[in-house]
Amino acid sequence: MILKDYYNIFIGVIILIIGMMIGVAFLTLWERKILGYIQIRKGPKKGWIMGLLQPFSDAIKLFSKEQTYFIKCKLFNLLFLVPIVSFILSLMIWVLMPYYFNLISFNLGVLFFFCCTSLGVYTVMVAGWSSNSNYSLLGGLRAVAQTISYEVSLSLILLSCIILIMDFNLVNFMKYQSIIWFIFLMFPLSLCWLSSSLAETNRTPFDFAEGESELVSGFNIEYSSGGFALIFLAEYSSILFMSLLFSLMYLGGYSLNLFFYLKMVFISFMFIWVRGTLPRYRYDKLMYLSWKIYLPISLNYLLFFMGVKIFFI
Repeated sequence: MILKDYYNIFIGVIILIIGMMIGVAFLTLWERKILGYIQIRKGPKKGWIMGLLQPFSDAIKLFSKEQTYFIKCKLFNLLFLVPIVSFILSLMIWVLMPYYFNLISFNLGVLFFFCCTSLGVYTVMVAGWSSNSNYSLLGGLRAVAQTISYEVSLSLILLSCIILIMDFNLVNFMKYQSIIWFIFLMFPLSLCWLSSSLAETNRTPFDFAEGESELVSGFNIEYSSGGFALIFLAEYSSILFMSLLFSLMYLGGYSLNLFFYLKMVFISFMFIWVRGTLPRYRYDKLMYLSWKIYLPISLNYLLFFMGVKIFFI
């Protein structure tokens, strides 16, 4: 019986990963369509009906391209190992999705999330350093500084939610939001979380790691074919997971119905909408926003919720 349970968990994880990969594929198509309409033009429309097969043709094109090899890169094997590690880390986070059946249930899911996102910093740093290019090194340094800065505010914002439910299990967010969603209790914090998620996933207006105008695509400049595709997949899967986490924490928690996935899709749409609307920040303003604005707000809210919790207990 125990062996059968492990078998069911394995099958469930495989189905989850396949579903996530298909979601990432169509998220890229959706992004190109929305950006097209924002810029008053059509997006991809040649691949079958409305360009539905375009993501798969892009994937085939990327993985079939020739891999470039560098004579002067510092550690040749490390350069091509980093995208794989980055992709595996982004897949590992998805195991946290709180299904009620057939999958792993984490009592300490929030801590696991912090561990995986913290490890993602090292992949970006090594990717920028190992290719022995000044542009990729500068892009990697910017990405590491940005990610570490915004992880602090993300952790404190998430701690405020944990103080309210007094548990690290993501399933319990649903129980405490049956009467009122947390977004109404902590609206400023939810906006801070959303913009910090943009910075954590290197999205516009915080895409300094990939600042094309000054850093020539940043830390992934020396990657092509499969390596670039894996970094791309890791980034978009983290966007989807951040949308999932926002829905869990502020929009009623996990529920096994279509409405939950519509909320998740709407938050993903906001990631794309921001990209098509806002210009890039200046780098010093990005750091100012993190340390001078988000950090005090999240700390004050944390102390406030701790006081409320102690008072009512």
